[in-house]
Amino acid sequence: MPNSTIMILAAGRGLRMGELTKSIPKPLIKFHDKPLIVWHLEKIAAAKIKNVVINLSYLGNQIQNYLGNGSQWDLDIHYSEENPVLETAGGIKKAIPLIKSDPFVVINSDIFTNYDYSNFHKCDLKSKEATLFFTNNPSHNKSGDYDIDLNGNLSKCGINMKTFCGIGIYKKIFFDNVPLDMPSKLSNLFDEKIKNGLIEARMIDDLWLDIGTPERLLSPID
Repeated sequence: MPNSTIMILAAGRGLRMGELTKSIPKPLIKFHDKPLIVWHLEKIAAAKIKNVVINLSYLGNQIQNYLGNGSQWDLDIHYSEENPVLETAGGIKKAIPLIKSDPFVVINSDIFTNYDYSNFHKCDLKSKEATLFFTNNPSHNKSGDYDIDLNGNLSKCGINMKTFCGIGIYKKIFFDNVPLDMPSKLSNLFDEKIKNGLIEARMIDDLWLDIGTPERLLSPID
């Protein structure tokens, strides 16, 4: 586990945050008196994972200046800079040369969860190329994102719709057909891989929040 890499997606504009992200990038917005991205770094350090890659674009210099090389959390942080922003799959593709492990974990910077990151090592992808983490649908996403059957297989519609947590474990091969330095969304890639049966789902029962709006910054965590 110490040799694993976790990538944090932090390049987005954060438009839903309105005025809050005009002068500060969304990952540095404080949630319960701590920047969103720092919650993740502390959990990564607690899981004894050392290698972190963060992609940057909008006001990315502020993130890099704030976090530095990660030594204050006993982490080794490397940055993947995008100009223009490459979306989620495109950003991961660009960062792959910095990622030391295969498979590796990707986490959205604008979520909060009590899930224990040391559990990532329990996921064995075997013949799959990715494991995606899901939760029960929150009030702002009542219809969910994907249906999950009893075997953990995904489809775009069904009777057991759940919400994607913004957490995934991927083999590097998952991104082989993503064009380099071209904007590309994970959602489109998911659709292709689901058709080929290359993604499995895993539910988490821990607290999970999508901190996507100013109102959700007030969400309780205990």
